[in-house]
Parts: sequence; C-alpha cells; structure tokens
Amino acid sequence: MTSVRWAEPTGVRRRGPLLAVLVANVLSVCGTTMTLLAVPWFVLETTGSPVRTGLVLGVEVAGVVVASVLGGPVIDRLGHKRSSVLSDLMAAGAVSAVPVLHFSVGLPFWALITLAGVLGTSRAPGETARAAMMPTLVELAGTSLHRAMGAYDGVSRTAKGLGAPLAGVLIALAGAPSLLLIDGVTFLVSAALVGIVVPDGDGRRPGGGYLRGLLTGFAYLRRDRLVGAIVLMVMLTNALDVASNAVLFPVYAKDILRSSVALGLMSGAFAGGAVAGNVLYTWLGERFPMWPTYTVAFLAVGAPRYVVMAAEPGLPVILAVLVLSGTLCGAINPILDVVLLRRLPVDLRAKVLGFIAGGVLTAAPLGAVLGGMAVAAFGLTATLLLVGGLYLLATLCPLVLPVWRRMDEAVPPAHPRPGVRS
Repeated sequence: MTSVRWAEPTGVRRRGPLLAVLVANVLSVCGTTMTLLAVPWFVLETTGSPVRTGLVLGVEVAGVVVASVLGGPVIDRLGHKRSSVLSDLMAAGAVSAVPVLHFSVGLPFWALITLAGVLGTSRAPGETARAAMMPTLVELAGTSLHRAMGAYDGVSRTAKGLGAPLAGVLIALAGAPSLLLIDGVTFLVSAALVGIVVPDGDGRRPGGGYLRGLLTGFAYLRRDRLVGAIVLMVMLTNALDVASNAVLFPVYAKDILRSSVALGLMSGAFAGGAVAGNVLYTWLGERFPMWPTYTVAFLAVGAPRYVVMAAEPGLPVILAVLVLSGTLCGAINPILDVVLLRRLPVDLRAKVLGFIAGGVLTAAPLGAVLGGMAVAAFGLTATLLLVGGLYLLATLCPLVLPVWRRMDEAVPPAHPRPGVRS
C-alpha cells in the first residue's frame, strides 16, 4: 500500500524554484484569461453567431479534457518541468497562429476551430505538471502546503484579475487579433522561467506502460469517493461557468452593456474579489474547518450572480455583486488543492491530477454549446435564470451528501493498488 507522507522541510531552503513557478503561472494564466475573452469576442465580431462562439470555446475545452485525461502518463515520462515548458511553447504557437493567419492569408472558421482544439490540448499538460510539482517545491522552500497552495491560487486569480480588464481595453484599442499576439508572448516567457529556474529531476518516472499508467490513475479516482464527489460537482459547475464565459457574459456585455470594456470589468471584478478572498483565506484559512467553509462559499458564489444579472440593474451593481462573489470564491480552490494533494500518493499524483483536471471539464464543451443554443432559443434573461437554478442544485451537494464531511481528514487511509491485496 502507498500513502502520502509529508516530511518536514530540512536542509537549505531554496525559494527560487517555487517563486519561478508562481510567476510562470501568473503569465500563463494571464495569457489564457485574455485568450478566453479575445477569442469569443473575435468570433462574435466576425460571425455574429452565439452558437459559433460557444462551439469554438467548446472545442478548446474539449482539447483540455482529452489532454488532461490522457496526458498523465506522458507527464510522468517527460517530467513535470519539461511538460510545463513544452506545453507553454505549444500554446504560444497555437494562439499566435490566429492573428498571423487573420492578417495574412485569412482565417476560415474551420481553421479557427482547429487552432482552438490545439490551444486547449496544449494548456492542460502544463497546468497539471505545475500543480504536481508544487509539493516538492514547497518542501524545498521550507513553507507550509496550506499557505503555498493559497499563494498558488492567489497568483492565478491575480493574473485573471489583471488579464480580464486588460483584455477588454486592448480589444477596444487594438482588436482581438492583436491581443492574441500578446498572449503568445506571455506563454513564451512562462516557458523560459520554468525552463531556466526550476531544477531538473522533478517527478520524472520512466518505466511502466502507458495504458497501465492510465488505468492506475483511473482506478484510484474510482476508489476514493470524496475525490469522485469533487470531480462530479466541479464538472457541473465548470460546465455552467464555461457557458457563461463563452456566451452569456460576452452577449450580455455586447447586447445590454454594449461595451467590450464592460466585459473585461465584469471578469476582472470577480477575479479581483477572488484575489482579496484568497489573501484572507491564506492568512486565516488554517483556523477554519474546510468542509463548512467550502460549502458556504460555493453556495454564495453560484446562483446569486445570475439572478442579479437577469434583473439588469446596471454595471455598478453587477460589479459589486461580482466582487462579493469573487471574495467568497477565493477560499474554494485552495481548499480543494490541499484536500487533493493530501490524499494523492506521490507516484500517482500526475496521473490522478490529470484525470481530475479532465474530469471536471468533461461537460464543459457541452455547456458552451448548449449555452449558445439556449440564448438563441430562449433569450438571454431566461438562460441566466436557468443557469442560476442549475448552479444552486449543484452547490447544495456538499450540504446534503455525507461524504463531503471527510474533507477535513488530515491524511486519508492508504488505498491499495489495483491487483494488490492489503
């Protein structure tokens, strides 16, 4: 049997590699955030179709799902550092190809769909690799996992808070294609930071067949009921979030607020609130039990946003609600990160994290497509209320299902491997 062992930091502390990964994550997430705003706006401007807008982001998310689920054994073979660098380089090439083709020979819709799929496929391995290397870098830096994962999520949310309003302004000033060129640069700098500063030998595990590694990660996911519950719940909320980001919010900004800057401010307000909430949770979070905090935060983050937007109260009220929701959301990801990294055996971490990353996005492509179809069929207001109701049902799960109360286990019982009897 294998269980996770958390050793106390010993020897010389090296914080450089941890800081490099945090900065690289800022750049990579900032680029991704700008892409997620620029691509839907580009499709809306060039086609005027919410269905095509949802389809493009749906294909991108489908690429993320496939690469997440199938990429774990590959990450183990290449190592976390190499996987992160190659992922960012591939993302830089895919996102830069959109404006290059648009400004030169033209960009037909089928080519945009293809590049969206490549971009999604390239993003997932890097995100999984950087998450998997965190416990090793945390030990090397001599800090606590709880605070490090809070910082990891905090810098990601900071990047979203900066990237979203910046994207809205740059789209208005230079256009979406020009913004995508800037995105390509952020991915290149992220790759350089990890490649130069992070030490080699971080998690490379040669040996064992690809299929066996894939099945081992999947078997663990099936056995751990709490991890399975996390995947199912976040899969549902991610599908709703992708529908919102891909279709509902861009259409709302374009048709009701009539401003790309408003779209950036909406995303930035939520992300900025999440940064503040993350700072508070990183400072005070160890004093509170994880299950009640997670449950209350997720209930408050979900449905209220959509109900308020459906009432069309104006941009200032919407921004205030998004800041409040984001503040409460700041506790969610650090809690999930700590729970998962405590539970996952070291030698299965990349495989299982890959399955989790893919699993939580499984329904996201469908959410993006259905979001566009719902707006076209029922109108924006009715779709906002529908999404809010579904969000409420999903976020009630931790309150009514007993398995969620296991979130506060310090270290879970060891799990036997497939084919091995304990």
